Amino acid sequence: MTECSQETFGFTAHFSRRVEAGFTAGRVSSDGGAILLREADRKIGLLRRLERCFRDRRHPGRIVHRVREMLAQRIFGIALGYEDLNDHEQLRTDPLVALLSGKRDLEADLAGKSTLNRLELVGRSERYHKIDYSAEAIDRLLVDLYLESHPQAPKEVVLDLDATDIPLYGHQPERFFHGYYDAYCYLPLYIFAEDQLLGVRLRPSNQDAAEGSLAEIIRIVGQLRTHWPEVKIVLRADSGFCREEIMAWCEANQVDFLFGLIRNERLCRPIEASMKQARRLHESTGKPARVFSEFAYRTLSSWSRERRVVSIAEYLEKGKNPRFVVTSLSTEEWPAQALYEKLYCARGEMENRIKGAPAKPAKSRWCKSTTLKK
Repeated sequence: MTECSQETFGFTAHFSRRVEAGFTAGRVSSDGGAILLREADRKIGLLRRLERCFRDRRHPGRIVHRVREMLAQRIFGIALGYEDLNDHEQLRTDPLVALLSGKRDLEADLAGKSTLNRLELVGRSERYHKIDYSAEAIDRLLVDLYLESHPQAPKEVVLDLDATDIPLYGHQPERFFHGYYDAYCYLPLYIFAEDQLLGVRLRPSNQDAAEGSLAEIIRIVGQLRTHWPEVKIVLRADSGFCREEIMAWCEANQVDFLFGLIRNERLCRPIEASMKQARRLHESTGKPARVFSEFAYRTLSSWSRERRVVSIAEYLEKGKNPRFVVTSLSTEEWPAQALYEKLYCARGEMENRIKGAPAKPAKSRWCKSTTLKK
């Protein structure tokens, strides 16, 4: 059969003007915003510095895809929403991705899914995996980028810790079902300072949310203190990180903390009067009411000492909603209401960044040509 390629389509005229769709503009991409990411990378030199964390043991004369090109291809692909390695069977012929990766010849194919897979699965086979990386160097790089973003040492650094889920749909290694997320998933740990990522660990989901977090805290705090010896550091997290080993280490190393605390009968008992007051306020105004208080508290067995607990006796239309946080910060520095509303609730921005589920970018690809020209 004859195959016709119509290049223009006419539509209803607009008064005396023709309305026509044409497909003669060359190859056009819907991912042009990635050029901004490329400029940001050039500004901070992230990919160039990340490449230094890798060791390439391949024969120099047989290298087709350089490490930096493959890193750029994979990282920019994820940023554009193409997180699956299978996506690169099409992306490897994409001129825009070639531009982002730094490929000199934009017409040459990029690395395919199998090559990128060998880059990521380091150390499985001496024959096929000849590119190694230093996890410690990559960890240091994330903190170095944060340090370099400040022309001078800040007075205070708040480190936010949180875990979230990465859903799994196949039979990946260390695949476990997580009851809270009601799915098979991984449970990565993230550590942020404002909007900058300082640490991340990919973990299986068959463990406590705080598992391994103390080691990451010690590493990051040590690197921060090396550059900023006098900086005040505060750890902030939800009740999943309210663990004795973390709080005890903070108290022994001049690091403050502010953690959510799961309510129980012993915690609720001291705030009964506050809860009644909050109920009366709610009934008189018809609006949610909060009454703040604080007290010294120690668990029956898991805590090594008494600690300051701030309580929020909240009464809503649906009834009681008591909440608690535990902290090493003093009342003089942070009164109860300000501690909760201004400092603890501010972690919501970071939590939304980690746990939010924005729609993935549409995987629309190239039309016929690109605006890239030789």
